[in-house]
Amino acid sequence: MRYKIGDVARILGISTDLLRYYEKKGVVTPYKDAHNDYRYYDSGDLKFLRDCRWFKNIGVSIKQSADMMRIPSADDLKDIFIYKEDELRSTIQRCQMLLRRSEEYRAQLDAIPSLLEKCEITESPAVVRFINRVGNEYPTGEGLERFARQWLRAMPFSHRYFEISQAALEGGDEMDFRWGFALEPDYVKELDFPVEPPMETMPSCRSVHTFFRSRGKNNFSARHLDYALDWAKAQGLEIAGPAQGTLAASILEEDELCGYFECWIPIREKDKGGL
Repeated sequence: MRYKIGDVARILGISTDLLRYYEKKGVVTPYKDAHNDYRYYDSGDLKFLRDCRWFKNIGVSIKQSADMMRIPSADDLKDIFIYKEDELRSTIQRCQMLLRRSEEYRAQLDAIPSLLEKCEITESPAVVRFINRVGNEYPTGEGLERFARQWLRAMPFSHRYFEISQAALEGGDEMDFRWGFALEPDYVKELDFPVEPPMETMPSCRSVHTFFRSRGKNNFSARHLDYALDWAKAQGLEIAGPAQGTLAASILEEDELCGYFECWIPIREKDKGGL
């Protein structure tokens, strides 16, 4: 029995354009009526087209699936699937990483209500960080664009990172802060991410852990952390370095842009010598 192109499209659930493409690639050669130029396919053609569909649904491209119908040996076909399996493993690994990153980010959002302008003492996470903004200025120079592209490619595994200087925390210039990107060691390893100067590894340290909120555009400042400094002082602690953290979320609240930031402030016991 012979089938018109529209019938084949309905039977196999594919478009007539795809059928014409397979014809062009030589996968099938339908009979053409000399009088009306209609294409007619037989059951053998439908078998080859179903095979192409099988290859396509396993993730082989349309072009590859068409070419695979002319593979000369089973060994050659096997080599193609060995390559495809490696490709699938890589895709699975990345999807697993993306799932883990999504779960981590959701956990960060879950922590905001319980720690917003509240404090606890914990260890800060170790990170590799890259600074590309000082205050509100972006430095320029040889290599910086390359680093910026490298860190953008690491998204969404990288964090939007900030540091607030110890001097700013202690009452100096409240705009003495820096911005950039950070990546945790596990992701550095899994992404095979090259670490080189001016990137720097920031080790874990004992810290005051908190979330704070900044309302409005360009209102980020060290003064948002005054409550945390007062809390640390009441615990008999003093600042031991710059605050470090990440932007957890930007949200439009009552028509006003609000940034929520997770922060760690390095601390040590106050030196009671001489008292």
